[in-house]
Amino acid sequence: MRALFSFTGGNGHVLPLLPIARALAVRGHEVLFTCQPAMLDTVRAAEFDAVESGGTTLTAATYRGPLVAVDRDAEVNGIRDAFAGRVARERAPRIVKVGAEFGADVVVHDEVDFGAGVAAQRLGVPHASVTVLAAGGMITPGLVDEPLHCLRAELGVGPGLDEFLTIVPVMPSFRAAPLPATAPSIRPDVLEGRESPDEPAVDAWLAARPGRPLVYFTLGTVFHQESGDLFTRVLAGLERVKANVVVTVGREIDPAELGRRADNVLVERFVPQRALLPRASVVVSHAGSGTVVSALACGVPLVLLPMGADQSWNADRCEVLGVGRVLDPLTVSPADVAVAVEEVLANPAYRSAARVLQEEAELLPGAEVVVDVLVERVRG
Repeated sequence: MRALFSFTGGNGHVLPLLPIARALAVRGHEVLFTCQPAMLDTVRAAEFDAVESGGTTLTAATYRGPLVAVDRDAEVNGIRDAFAGRVARERAPRIVKVGAEFGADVVVHDEVDFGAGVAAQRLGVPHASVTVLAAGGMITPGLVDEPLHCLRAELGVGPGLDEFLTIVPVMPSFRAAPLPATAPSIRPDVLEGRESPDEPAVDAWLAARPGRPLVYFTLGTVFHQESGDLFTRVLAGLERVKANVVVTVGREIDPAELGRRADNVLVERFVPQRALLPRASVVVSHAGSGTVVSALACGVPLVLLPMGADQSWNADRCEVLGVGRVLDPLTVSPADVAVAVEEVLANPAYRSAARVLQEEAELLPGAEVVVDVLVERVRG
Protein backbone atom coordinates (compact mmCIF):
# COMPACT_ATOMS: atom_id res chain seq x y z
CA MET A 1 0.00 0.00 0.00
CA ARG A 2 1.20 3.51 -0.80
CA ALA A 3 0.26 6.17 1.76
CA LEU A 4 0.55 9.87 0.99
CA PHE A 5 0.83 12.02 4.13
CA SER A 6 -0.05 15.70 3.92
CA PHE A 7 -0.11 18.58 6.41
CA THR A 8 -0.64 22.32 6.23
CA GLY A 9 1.34 23.95 9.03
CA GLY A 10 4.40 23.47 11.21
CA ASN A 11 5.50 21.00 13.87
CA GLY A 12 2.10 20.87 15.54
CA HIS A 13 0.62 19.55 12.29
CA VAL A 14 3.31 17.01 11.38
CA LEU A 15 4.24 15.46 14.74
CA PRO A 16 0.85 13.72 15.21
CA LEU A 17 1.27 12.14 11.77
CA LEU A 18 4.74 10.68 12.31
CA PRO A 19 3.82 7.68 14.53
CA ILE A 20 1.25 6.58 11.94
CA ALA A 21 3.78 6.95 9.13
CA ARG A 22 6.33 4.95 11.10
CA ALA A 23 3.82 2.21 11.85
CA LEU A 24 3.00 1.91 8.16
CA ALA A 25 6.67 1.89 7.15
CA VAL A 26 7.49 -0.83 9.69
CA ARG A 27 4.79 -2.99 8.12
CA GLY A 28 6.37 -2.55 4.70
CA HIS A 29 4.04 0.07 3.23
CA GLU A 30 5.43 2.96 1.18
CA VAL A 31 5.17 6.45 2.67
CA LEU A 32 5.59 9.86 1.06
CA PHE A 33 4.98 13.27 2.66
CA THR A 34 3.90 16.48 0.97
CA CYS A 35 3.96 19.85 2.72
CA GLN A 36 4.89 23.49 2.37
CA PRO A 37 8.56 24.11 1.44
CA ALA A 38 9.58 25.37 4.89
CA MET A 39 8.80 21.96 6.44
CA LEU A 40 10.61 19.68 3.97
CA ASP A 41 13.80 19.47 6.07
CA THR A 42 11.78 18.61 9.19
CA VAL A 43 10.12 15.66 7.46
CA ARG A 44 13.37 14.47 5.93
CA ALA A 45 15.05 14.65 9.35
CA ALA A 46 12.39 12.16 10.47
CA GLU A 47 13.68 9.89 7.67
CA PHE A 48 10.76 10.19 5.27
CA ASP A 49 10.76 11.33 1.67
CA ALA A 50 8.94 14.61 1.10
CA VAL A 51 7.91 16.84 -1.79
CA GLU A 52 6.51 20.35 -1.60
CA SER A 53 2.87 21.22 -2.15
CA GLY A 54 2.81 24.98 -1.50
CA GLY A 55 0.12 26.57 0.62
CA THR A 56 2.41 28.64 2.82
CA THR A 57 1.14 29.26 6.36
CA LEU A 58 4.43 29.92 8.16
CA THR A 59 6.04 33.36 8.39
CA ALA A 60 9.56 34.35 7.36
CA ALA A 61 12.30 33.66 9.90
CA THR A 62 12.97 37.38 10.30
CA TYR A 63 9.35 38.26 11.13
CA ARG A 64 8.56 39.65 14.58
CA GLY A 65 4.97 40.57 15.30
CA PRO A 66 3.14 42.30 18.13
CA LEU A 67 1.12 40.46 20.74
CA VAL A 68 -2.59 41.01 20.13
CA ALA A 69 -5.76 40.09 21.98
CA VAL A 70 -7.31 36.72 21.18
CA ASP A 71 -10.36 37.00 18.93
CA ARG A 72 -12.08 33.61 18.97
CA ASP A 73 -14.47 34.52 16.18
CA ALA A 74 -11.57 35.54 13.96
CA GLU A 75 -9.77 32.28 14.69
CA VAL A 76 -12.85 30.27 13.72
CA ASN A 77 -13.25 32.34 10.56
CA GLY A 78 -9.60 31.63 9.79
CA ILE A 79 -10.34 27.92 9.73
CA ARG A 80 -13.00 28.58 7.08
CA ASP A 81 -11.34 31.32 5.03
CA ALA A 82 -7.66 30.34 5.26
CA PHE A 83 -7.39 26.60 5.83
CA ALA A 84 -10.57 25.51 3.98
CA GLY A 85 -10.32 28.45 1.59
CA ARG A 86 -7.03 29.91 0.38
CA VAL A 87 -4.65 27.19 1.57
CA ALA A 88 -6.88 24.35 0.38
CA ARG A 89 -7.23 25.95 -3.07
CA GLU A 90 -3.48 26.43 -3.33
CA ARG A 91 -2.55 22.93 -2.25
CA ALA A 92 -5.28 20.60 -3.52
CA PRO A 93 -4.29 20.59 -7.23
CA ARG A 94 -0.67 19.96 -6.31
CA ILE A 95 -1.63 17.15 -3.92
CA VAL A 96 -3.69 15.54 -6.69
CA LYS A 97 -0.63 15.64 -8.96
CA VAL A 98 1.71 14.28 -6.28
CA GLY A 99 -0.75 11.56 -5.34
CA ALA A 100 -1.25 10.48 -8.95
CA GLU A 101 2.50 10.32 -9.62
CA PHE A 102 3.11 8.42 -6.37
CA GLY A 103 0.20 6.06 -7.01
CA ALA A 104 -1.34 6.81 -3.61
CA ASP A 105 -3.78 4.24 -2.26
CA VAL A 106 -4.71 6.38 0.75
CA VAL A 107 -4.16 9.97 1.93
CA VAL A 108 -3.49 10.70 5.61
CA HIS A 109 -3.64 14.37 6.55
CA ASP A 110 -3.88 16.69 9.51
CA GLU A 111 -7.31 17.84 10.67
CA VAL A 112 -7.24 21.25 9.00
CA ASP A 113 -5.64 20.09 5.74
CA PHE A 114 -9.01 20.21 4.00
CA GLY A 115 -7.43 20.43 0.57
CA ALA A 116 -5.83 17.01 1.03
CA GLY A 117 -9.22 15.49 1.78
CA VAL A 118 -10.69 16.92 -1.42
CA ALA A 119 -7.59 15.79 -3.33
CA ALA A 120 -8.15 12.25 -2.06
CA GLN A 121 -11.71 12.40 -3.37
CA ARG A 122 -10.39 13.58 -6.76
CA LEU A 123 -7.92 10.68 -6.75
CA GLY A 124 -10.70 8.27 -5.82
CA VAL A 125 -8.93 6.96 -2.71
CA PRO A 126 -9.93 6.93 0.99
CA HIS A 127 -8.45 9.45 3.38
CA ALA A 128 -7.86 9.77 7.11
CA SER A 129 -7.88 12.97 9.16
CA VAL A 130 -5.58 13.14 12.20
CA THR A 131 -6.83 15.40 15.00
CA VAL A 132 -4.55 18.37 15.75
CA LEU A 133 -7.08 20.62 17.55
CA ALA A 134 -6.89 18.84 20.89
CA ALA A 135 -9.92 20.15 22.76
CA GLY A 136 -12.02 20.62 19.64
CA GLY A 137 -14.87 23.08 19.30
CA MET A 138 -13.46 25.33 16.57
CA ILE A 139 -14.79 23.42 13.56
CA THR A 140 -18.52 23.75 14.01
CA PRO A 141 -21.10 21.95 11.82
CA GLY A 142 -21.30 23.55 8.39
CA LEU A 143 -18.32 25.88 8.96
CA VAL A 144 -16.28 24.71 5.98
CA ASP A 145 -19.07 23.42 3.73
CA GLU A 146 -19.16 26.39 1.35
CA PRO A 147 -15.44 26.72 0.55
CA LEU A 148 -15.05 22.95 0.18
CA HIS A 149 -18.09 22.75 -2.09
CA CYS A 150 -16.46 25.37 -4.31
CA LEU A 151 -13.14 23.51 -4.25
CA ARG A 152 -14.76 20.23 -5.23
CA ALA A 153 -16.46 21.97 -8.13
CA GLU A 154 -13.13 23.45 -9.28
CA LEU A 155 -11.48 20.02 -9.21
CA GLY A 156 -14.39 18.24 -10.82
CA VAL A 157 -15.21 16.18 -7.74
CA GLY A 158 -18.82 15.09 -7.97
CA PRO A 159 -21.14 13.92 -5.20
CA GLY A 160 -20.48 10.46 -3.83
CA LEU A 161 -19.26 8.47 -0.90
CA ASP A 162 -16.36 10.10 0.94
CA GLU A 163 -14.25 7.30 2.44
CA PHE A 164 -13.17 9.12 5.58
CA LEU A 165 -11.62 8.09 8.90
CA THR A 166 -10.77 10.25 11.93
CA ILE A 167 -7.69 9.29 14.00
CA VAL A 168 -7.30 10.90 17.43
CA PRO A 169 -3.84 11.07 19.10
CA VAL A 170 -5.43 12.77 22.12
CA MET A 171 -6.69 11.42 25.45
CA PRO A 172 -10.47 11.01 25.01
CA SER A 173 -11.34 12.72 28.30
CA PHE A 174 -9.45 15.84 27.23
CA ARG A 175 -11.82 16.40 24.33
CA ALA A 176 -14.58 18.94 24.87
CA ALA A 177 -16.17 18.38 21.45
CA PRO A 178 -17.60 15.03 20.30
CA LEU A 179 -15.88 12.79 17.77
CA PRO A 180 -17.26 9.98 15.61
CA ALA A 181 -17.85 6.80 17.60
CA THR A 182 -15.68 4.94 15.08
CA ALA A 183 -12.68 7.25 15.53
CA PRO A 184 -9.73 5.32 17.03
CA SER A 185 -7.77 7.06 19.79
CA ILE A 186 -4.02 6.39 19.91
CA ARG A 187 -1.13 7.34 22.18
CA PRO A 188 0.34 10.83 21.68
CA ASP A 189 3.66 10.94 19.87
CA VAL A 190 5.61 11.82 23.02
CA LEU A 191 4.81 8.38 24.49
CA GLU A 192 5.77 6.37 21.43
CA GLY A 193 8.57 3.92 22.09
CA ARG A 194 11.57 5.90 20.88
CA GLU A 195 14.28 6.81 23.39
CA SER A 196 14.62 10.39 24.56
CA PRO A 197 17.34 12.17 22.55
CA ASP A 198 20.62 13.03 24.24
CA GLU A 199 20.98 16.74 24.98
CA PRO A 200 24.48 17.04 26.50
CA ALA A 201 24.43 20.81 27.06
CA VAL A 202 21.01 20.75 28.76
CA ASP A 203 21.85 17.62 30.75
CA ALA A 204 25.09 19.16 32.01
CA TRP A 205 23.36 22.43 32.93
CA LEU A 206 20.68 20.62 34.93
CA ALA A 207 23.20 18.29 36.58
CA ALA A 208 25.08 21.34 37.87
CA ARG A 209 21.88 22.57 39.56
CA PRO A 210 20.50 19.62 41.51
CA GLY A 211 17.61 19.67 43.96
CA ARG A 212 15.34 22.11 42.15
CA PRO A 213 12.23 21.43 40.07
CA LEU A 214 12.41 21.93 36.32
CA VAL A 215 10.11 24.47 34.67
CA TYR A 216 9.94 24.25 30.89
CA PHE A 217 8.78 27.39 29.02
CA THR A 218 7.85 27.53 25.34
CA LEU A 219 5.68 29.64 23.04
CA GLY A 220 5.71 26.96 20.34
CA THR A 221 7.00 27.08 16.78
CA VAL A 222 4.61 29.65 15.28
CA PHE A 223 3.38 32.11 17.92
CA HIS A 224 6.87 32.76 19.29
CA GLN A 225 7.38 35.14 16.36
CA GLU A 226 4.34 37.26 17.22
CA SER A 227 4.63 37.41 20.99
CA GLY A 228 5.78 41.00 21.52
CA ASP A 229 7.56 41.29 24.88
CA LEU A 230 5.94 38.17 26.36
CA PHE A 231 9.17 36.18 26.52
CA THR A 232 10.80 38.95 28.55
CA ARG A 233 7.90 39.36 30.99
CA VAL A 234 7.49 35.64 31.59
CA LEU A 235 11.22 35.07 32.08
CA ALA A 236 11.38 37.97 34.54
CA GLY A 237 8.78 36.10 36.58
CA LEU A 238 10.39 32.69 36.25
CA GLU A 239 13.70 34.11 37.44
CA ARG A 240 12.01 34.70 40.82
CA VAL A 241 10.97 31.04 41.21
CA LYS A 242 13.22 28.58 43.02
CA ALA A 243 13.46 26.31 40.02
CA ASN A 244 15.62 25.47 37.05
CA VAL A 245 14.06 27.04 33.96
CA VAL A 246 14.67 25.85 30.39
CA VAL A 247 13.11 28.06 27.72
CA THR A 248 13.04 27.30 24.00
CA VAL A 249 12.55 30.34 21.78
CA GLY A 250 12.40 28.65 18.36
CA ARG A 251 14.91 28.37 15.55
CA GLU A 252 13.96 31.82 14.22
CA ILE A 253 14.91 33.71 17.40
CA ASP A 254 18.46 34.24 18.64
CA PRO A 255 18.61 33.69 22.43
CA ALA A 256 20.71 36.84 22.60
CA GLU A 257 17.54 38.80 21.76
CA LEU A 258 16.36 38.12 25.32
CA GLY A 259 19.48 39.61 26.89
CA ARG A 260 21.37 38.25 29.87
CA ARG A 261 19.17 36.12 32.13
CA ALA A 262 19.50 34.94 35.74
CA ASP A 263 21.62 31.89 36.49
CA ASN A 264 18.55 29.67 36.94
CA VAL A 265 17.47 30.21 33.31
CA LEU A 266 18.82 28.39 30.25
CA VAL A 267 17.67 29.78 26.88
CA GLU A 268 17.92 27.50 23.85
CA ARG A 269 16.54 27.73 20.34
CA PHE A 270 15.20 24.16 20.37
CA VAL A 271 15.20 21.16 22.68
CA PRO A 272 13.02 18.13 21.86
CA GLN A 273 10.10 18.00 24.28
CA ARG A 274 10.76 14.28 24.67
CA ALA A 275 14.05 15.25 26.40
CA LEU A 276 12.43 17.69 28.88
CA LEU A 277 8.85 16.69 29.68
CA PRO A 278 9.59 13.45 31.59
CA ARG A 279 11.64 15.51 34.09
CA ALA A 280 9.56 18.69 34.18
CA SER A 281 7.47 19.76 37.17
CA VAL A 282 5.56 22.52 35.35
CA VAL A 283 5.20 23.54 31.71
CA VAL A 284 4.57 27.21 30.93
CA SER A 285 3.26 27.56 27.39
CA HIS A 286 0.95 29.18 24.85
CA ALA A 287 -1.55 26.29 25.19
CA GLY A 288 -0.80 24.88 21.75
CA SER A 289 -2.34 21.44 21.24
CA GLY A 290 0.96 19.63 20.80
CA THR A 291 2.54 21.02 23.95
CA VAL A 292 -0.59 20.61 26.10
CA VAL A 293 -1.24 17.02 25.04
CA SER A 294 2.42 16.04 25.38
CA ALA A 295 2.75 17.63 28.83
CA LEU A 296 -0.39 15.96 30.14
CA ALA A 297 0.62 12.63 28.59
CA CYS A 298 3.73 12.92 30.78
CA GLY A 299 1.70 13.93 33.84
CA VAL A 300 2.99 17.52 33.95
CA PRO A 301 0.66 20.37 35.02
CA LEU A 302 0.57 23.67 33.16
CA VAL A 303 0.55 27.45 33.33
CA LEU A 304 -1.01 28.67 30.09
CA LEU A 305 -0.91 31.93 28.10
CA PRO A 306 -3.25 31.36 25.12
CA MET A 307 -2.40 33.63 22.18
CA GLY A 308 -4.50 32.42 19.25
CA ALA A 309 -5.55 29.47 17.06
CA ASP A 310 -7.17 26.76 19.22
CA GLN A 311 -5.21 27.70 22.33
CA SER A 312 -8.10 29.34 24.20
CA TRP A 313 -10.19 26.18 23.78
CA ASN A 314 -7.33 24.07 25.12
CA ALA A 315 -6.86 26.44 28.04
CA ASP A 316 -10.57 26.26 28.87
CA ARG A 317 -10.37 22.49 28.97
CA CYS A 318 -7.30 22.54 31.20
CA GLU A 319 -9.11 24.76 33.70
CA VAL A 320 -12.12 22.44 33.72
CA LEU A 321 -9.90 19.41 34.31
CA GLY A 322 -7.90 21.17 37.04
CA VAL A 323 -4.52 20.55 35.40
CA GLY A 324 -3.22 24.11 35.44
CA ARG A 325 -3.63 27.88 35.62
CA VAL A 326 -4.53 30.24 32.76
CA LEU A 327 -3.11 33.77 32.49
CA ASP A 328 -3.80 36.63 30.07
CA PRO A 329 -0.68 37.13 27.94
CA LEU A 330 -1.60 40.77 27.22
CA THR A 331 -1.67 41.88 30.84
CA VAL A 332 0.35 39.28 32.73
CA SER A 333 3.14 40.67 34.88
CA PRO A 334 6.31 38.95 36.07
CA ALA A 335 4.77 38.74 39.53
CA ASP A 336 1.66 37.05 38.12
CA VAL A 337 3.83 34.43 36.41
CA ALA A 338 5.86 33.75 39.55
CA VAL A 339 2.75 33.36 41.70
CA ALA A 340 1.02 31.03 39.23
CA VAL A 341 4.04 28.78 38.77
CA GLU A 342 4.71 28.62 42.51
CA GLU A 343 1.06 27.72 43.13
CA VAL A 344 1.13 24.89 40.59
CA LEU A 345 4.42 23.63 42.04
CA ALA A 346 3.13 23.74 45.62
CA ASN A 347 -0.40 22.40 45.14
CA PRO A 348 -0.34 18.62 44.50
CA ALA A 349 -3.89 18.70 43.12
CA TYR A 350 -2.61 20.01 39.79
CA ARG A 351 -0.11 17.18 39.35
CA SER A 352 -2.64 14.61 40.53
CA ALA A 353 -5.12 15.82 37.90
CA ALA A 354 -2.42 15.74 35.22
CA ARG A 355 -1.47 12.20 36.19
CA VAL A 356 -5.04 11.07 35.56
CA LEU A 357 -4.56 12.17 31.95
CA GLN A 358 -1.13 10.52 31.89
CA GLU A 359 -2.58 7.18 32.98
CA GLU A 360 -5.26 7.47 30.31
CA ALA A 361 -2.67 8.24 27.63
CA GLU A 362 -0.45 5.33 28.61
CA LEU A 363 -3.37 2.90 28.28
CA LEU A 364 -4.14 3.97 24.71
CA PRO A 365 -2.92 1.71 21.89
CA GLY A 366 -0.05 2.72 19.66
CA ALA A 367 -0.36 3.92 16.09
CA GLU A 368 0.03 0.39 14.78
CA VAL A 369 -3.66 -0.27 15.51
CA VAL A 370 -4.73 2.01 12.66
CA VAL A 371 -2.59 0.26 10.05
CA ASP A 372 -5.03 -2.60 9.57
CA VAL A 373 -7.93 -0.13 9.52
CA LEU A 374 -6.30 1.85 6.71
CA VAL A 375 -5.51 -1.32 4.77
CA GLU A 376 -9.12 -2.45 5.10
CA ARG A 377 -10.34 0.93 3.85
CA VAL A 378 -8.11 0.63 0.80
CA ARG A 379 -9.17 -2.94 0.05
CA GLY A 380 -12.81 -2.19 0.76
